[in-house]
Amino acid sequence: MTSADHDGRSSSDGAKIGSISDFAFGAERRNQIKLHHLRYFVTAAEYGSFRQAGRALGIQESTISRRIRDLEDQLGASLFHRHASGVRLTVAGRKYLPRARTALQHIHAGAHDVAAIGQTEQGHIKIGVFSSIASGFLFDLLRAYGKRFHRVRVDLIDGNPAEHIAAVRQLQLDVAFLTGTSPRDGCEVEQLWSEKVFAVLPADHPLADRAELTWPDLAGERFIISDAPPGQEIYDYLVGRLGKLGHHPEIHCHYVGRDNMLSLVAVGRGLTLTSEATTVAQFPGIAYRRMAGEILPFSAIWSARNDNPACRRLLSLARSIARSAGR
Repeated sequence: MTSADHDGRSSSDGAKIGSISDFAFGAERRNQIKLHHLRYFVTAAEYGSFRQAGRALGIQESTISRRIRDLEDQLGASLFHRHASGVRLTVAGRKYLPRARTALQHIHAGAHDVAAIGQTEQGHIKIGVFSSIASGFLFDLLRAYGKRFHRVRVDLIDGNPAEHIAAVRQLQLDVAFLTGTSPRDGCEVEQLWSEKVFAVLPADHPLADRAELTWPDLAGERFIISDAPPGQEIYDYLVGRLGKLGHHPEIHCHYVGRDNMLSLVAVGRGLTLTSEATTVAQFPGIAYRRMAGEILPFSAIWSARNDNPACRRLLSLARSIARSAGR
């Protein structure tokens, strides 16, 4: 049996209204049903009037009527009988109402859960690091973040800049802290702090008597680097700076970690460079001497597609620390 509305639609008393996934995600529908369509429908059903529903929602009656017509067109069935005193549900409308209410409840509950994740201390973040975290900005940031969001799991990953940037683009890393401020394709870049550059030399080296060194002081020295990060970056830095003096430095690569690299410096195998944050680590037999006028900028690099709330909190805290430190 079918009944006709005054607007010319007809609805079948046996009309079948499917599940939430049927009406929300059905591939056969030209347009997906909008959230506000469902809200207007449920409110109109509760008030039995488009006018009163509009007043309750703070919108015009004509908007309610038009959007419900759109919803009926997408469903292929009339949901209301229209009459002078208001509206009443058709059989199809009565079947559809509990499903629409359930859909709205799920959507609102989901939004509440997501907001809760963004506001609480729970979560997981993967951070690519290139500088030492022994002291300085990264140390301060990670300590403050751990105290404020102690339930967030933080994974630190060492690596070279190219690997970190590729991982950020693929969302395998949430954020990386790297030297430089150059734009990176597919990434957001924001400078947060800077560090001084130090030469690392044996404690009994003649240059250890000086408080500050210049590149001409190092022109005749032998250098050592690690094959691990930031070895390649130190190599490029040395070649770039000493090359401007017309000198190609003697640089030897060793397959050791940072601690053993400093031990090699102590036993006289060569000099190396490091950033300010590393100098807090004291090793017997070595001396740190600042390179005059040398400053390394450090930036946070992340993907604009990253929607991890833990990452947003970290970046917000990093900006706050940078501002307070005047970096």
